Amino acid sequence: MSRYLPNGNRLLAALPDPEYQRLLPYLSPLALAQRQTLWNPRTRIDAVYFPCTAMASISAFAEGGDPVEVAAIGNEGVVGLPLFLGSDSSPSGAFVQVPGEAVRMDAEVFRQESMQEGPLHRILQLYVQAFMTQVSQSTACTRLHRVDQRLARWLLTAQDRVGRGEFPMTHEFMAQILGVRRATVTEVAGEFQESGLVRCRRGAVTILDRAGLRRTCCDCYRVVQEEFDRLFSLAAA
Repeated sequence: MSRYLPNGNRLLAALPDPEYQRLLPYLSPLALAQRQTLWNPRTRIDAVYFPCTAMASISAFAEGGDPVEVAAIGNEGVVGLPLFLGSDSSPSGAFVQVPGEAVRMDAEVFRQESMQEGPLHRILQLYVQAFMTQVSQSTACTRLHRVDQRLARWLLTAQDRVGRGEFPMTHEFMAQILGVRRATVTEVAGEFQESGLVRCRRGAVTILDRAGLRRTCCDCYRVVQEEFDRLFSLAAA
């Protein structure tokens, strides 16, 4: 898998070529299946994943309720930040939202490599800041914005991070991601379809009008995307 392909992982692509080539023997391409568990809450994390065309969800769990997404990770990042931050587990869980390709690195190798002062360490520091921006902005978005704005934001983010405009997704799954009732998602998705923004059929969503979704979504989408672009520019410099 080439780091320079359009569907490659941006974090790996930001590494200087000598550093990437040095790490290449430790990177294993694999396919991730929808709803595949990458780790469970409070269990040992045994690998990190750099998504290329897949997207994973970091979800929080509360007693008596369904898991709620707090962050989505696709081709812009890495699933496994607790290891970089010095822990081998997390109270949150990680599973695959959108199936696709990724690159896997063993947890111990990642821990050793990321702790060394060098390009990978620096890029991961920048990524942590962008990731924190995403989580905080998502929290504000959930508190302040309408479901149609949040769904439009999520669809745009998904398209950006898997590199395509069609992916498997049910109304039930979208409701779980957004933390709302399934009936609410069905109503909003129906409005999107009637407006020609998306097509929903057979458990899949196709984005038809990206510009229309941009007009519908809140400003949280722009804030997060600009922060990721800014920090990747710093990494490249």
